[in-house]
This record gives sequence, structure tokens and C-alpha cells, in this order.
Amino acid sequence: MADSAPDIASSSRMDRLWYVKSKYPCIADCDQCGLCASFHGKDPTIAFKDYIDGKASFMEVSLRYR
Repeated sequence: MADSAPDIASSSRMDRLWYVKSKYPCIADCDQCGLCASFHGKDPTIAFKDYIDGKASFMEVSLRYR
């Protein structure tokens, strides 16, 4: 996994999707993980849809959930 999110201009939708899935993997134990809670109950791929689709930077989307 890359240390930083792929730039929208130089990456494909699949690159960005892979990055989000790799950075926020589902461990299928919601009581222990709490990851979806940090994204207001959304799966990370849904929360980062604008980034994956190339409409907003990774940082812009991340700031929505801080």
C-alpha cells in the first residue's frame, strides 16, 4: 500500500478504490473495529465515493469526517 493517497490527476478510479479498500479494510467485527462509526455508519468506499470517482481529493473527503 502506498504511504499517501494517489493523486486524482495521475491515477485511475481503480487505483483510488484499491487505496481506500487497503487503507480501511473491513475486519467483519464491528464491535471491535468501529471504523464505519468514524464514517458516520458508512462503508469507507461509500464515504470516499467522491475521491474514488475523482470529484474531490482524499484530503477533502477525509476532512468531512474529522
